[in-house]
This record gives sequence, structure tokens and C-alpha cells, in this order.
Amino acid sequence: MVFARLAVLVALAASHLTNAAIIKRFACSTGQTTTNEACCKLFPIVDQIQKDLFDGGECGEEAHSALRLAFHDAIGFSLQVRYSNRGGGADGSLLAFNTTETAFSTTDDIVASQFPVFLESGLSAGDFVHLAAAIGTGNCPGAPKLDFFFGRPDPVAPAPDRTVPEPTDSVTAILSRFADAGFSPSEVVALLASHTIAAADQIDPSIPGTPFDSTVGTFDSQVFLEVLLKGTLFPGNGPQSGEVESPIAGEMRLQSDFAISQDSRTACLWQNMIDNQNVMASAFKAAMSKLQVLGQSDLIDCSDVVPVPASFDGPIKYPASFSQSDVQIACAESPFPSLATVEGPAPTLAPVPGS
Repeated sequence: MVFARLAVLVALAASHLTNAAIIKRFACSTGQTTTNEACCKLFPIVDQIQKDLFDGGECGEEAHSALRLAFHDAIGFSLQVRYSNRGGGADGSLLAFNTTETAFSTTDDIVASQFPVFLESGLSAGDFVHLAAAIGTGNCPGAPKLDFFFGRPDPVAPAPDRTVPEPTDSVTAILSRFADAGFSPSEVVALLASHTIAAADQIDPSIPGTPFDSTVGTFDSQVFLEVLLKGTLFPGNGPQSGEVESPIAGEMRLQSDFAISQDSRTACLWQNMIDNQNVMASAFKAAMSKLQVLGQSDLIDCSDVVPVPASFDGPIKYPASFSQSDVQIACAESPFPSLATVEGPAPTLAPVPGS
């Protein structure tokens, strides 16, 4: 019986190897290979976007902004009200109808920097927005290699107003808005991993580029830890709508992030991300793959044009002068991870360059 089962396993393994071996790859004139010949045209565009938008491949302000724009673009979608012929979903309407949508999406600065590069690319607005997000995220160490699906038609109309959750919204309102777009609470928390490479420009305009965690150039779970630390100060001109006190000078903590970290529906999902790099990255990749095809169909998988991110050295640590005694634990169902502390005095964070 043992030998019979072993023979079956060997046969299955051989079958998988055979199937893997016959996956056809196309050699592009640019020297790269891809599983779909239609993707070949994207390799030079990826190089162009890296050069013209991301300063040759940096995880900087533009990379953070590209990811934010993709979210704002795609989340304007509803399962209850199909936006066919009305706009909405991952269609690039933020670029194509920028004078309309930027009036209510606070992304006018991002659109202004991306628009000239978009015009040169020859892509549809939706393909450009979501390819740029995948490329920019790929420039950040620790990030997952995001999928990219190609072939979105031009958007037909602006997305409706009031579809992007606000930092001042309640947890119930945020979860409801995401559910209407097809996302569970666990997927909401997964998408918020984007805040590890994000910074605030609009909450307090006097301090643009204020990071959400102390390792803004690395895609890690530091933001999930630091949102839980006891807040003592505001980074700019006192309290602003949409923020709560931060534990670290020069850091901003969004009201919505803190509320989600403390809510019984999401607190354990939040805590489970801390020092759990593989789980966080995998969950973020899956949620982003779902987000970038909202409202779309019949797209081509061109994920192999996306750069492979550098690895994360890890593990994360408490910022200097902090420890578990500073954590506002809201999940009693699982033990809080044991973490070391960075040596030295309490940090003061600088704004993200280029903000």
C-alpha cells in the first residue's frame, strides 16, 4: 500500500512538472519574455513610468501616491448600483475625468503629476492607473509583487461622489462602504497595509508628507504596531479633522485607522498583521488583485511585467523608547507578539521627500 501511494505521488509530481514545462512564453523584441504576447508592449512603458514617474525606481512620494490613486479610482463601485455606462470601478476615470473627480477625491496633486506621463504612455486611463500602482508598490522593499491585468477600455463617465471612505467615518460606515464594493472586514484591514508606505498631505496641509509609520520606505507591518501605541501629540497645528494623537513626533495617526484597530469586529484582524510579514503581504496582494478589476472583465494577465520587490530584512521593532507597556491592546483572543525595541532616544520623523 505504501509503495502504491508513493507511485501515485511520483506520478502526480511528474504531471505537474510536465504541465509547468509546457507553459508557453513569448520572447519580446525588448528581450523580456511573457506568458502572453499582448503584454510585450508593456515592458517599454514600465521602463518609461519608472523613469518619468518614480525617479528610476524609488519607493518615494510618487510610489505612495500611485497606490493611493489606484484605490481612489477603483473603490468608486457598488454591487448594489452597477455603474454600467455611469462610470465607477477600476477604469481610470480619475485621470480621464480629472476636473470632475478631483473636486471630491483630494487627489488633484497626484493626477497633475501622473497626467503627462499617462498621455505619453498610450495606455487607457484605467490600465495606466493600475499599472503605475503595481510598479510603484514594487519599488518598496517588503511589498508583494502585485498582479496587473491589461485591457481596460476607456472610462465612460466619472465615478459618483461619496464612494471613497473618509478618515472621519465610523468603522460601521467604512465597513459598509467596502461591503457594498464586495470587500469583507479582513480585506479592509489587508488593504490598509498600504498605509505602511503612505503619508498625509491633506489632513494638515501645513505639514505635507507626514508619514503614518517610522519605516515609510519599507512595506512592513510597522504601521499596524504604531497605530496601537498610546498617542501623546499632534504632528502639526494641533488637532485636525480626521486625525488623533500620535505616539511619535512627526507621525500622523488617522482617526479611522485607530478606530479600526480598536473595534471588536477588526481588532484581532489588525493585531494579527503585526510582525506577520508573509500573511500581511499575501493578504494585501489578494485584496489588491480584487480591487484593480472592479467593474472590469475580459482582461489579460500581464503580471509578469511588474518589477519584483526587494525582500524585507525584518523583524519589525518598537520605535526607540517604546515597549509593550505602551500598546493599547484591543484583541484579547491571541497573545500580543514579542518584539525588541530600537536603541536610542525617541525618534522624530521627517516628512517624506518630494511631498
